[in-house]
Amino acid sequence: MFDFVDDASFNNDQGKRSQKLFAAVVLAALDDAIADDKKYGNGVESIARWARSRDGREVLTCAGIDPNERCVKGMMKFVERGVRTSVALSREESERQLLAKTLG
Repeated sequence: MFDFVDDASFNNDQGKRSQKLFAAVVLAALDDAIADDKKYGNGVESIARWARSRDGREVLTCAGIDPNERCVKGMMKFVERGVRTSVALSREESERQLLAKTLG
């Protein structure tokens, strides 16, 4: 009986690791699109094309993200803002945005 519990625990842990890996791929795709937007001006279109593609939908699903049109539009807005994912996910950026909202 305990072997079953250990196996289930191991498989659940492996699934979470896999989901985190695919989430990292999504963040890398966003960073690439932001870089393309700054360099060539086509980052918004490229992230939309990727997210709507078969591979993009598969990666988003494996990352635990529902690949619907609302998600695609959110990714497009994120790329439009031009803030890299590492900066956007930092505590300092969150505090700065909160302060900007409260001040004006």
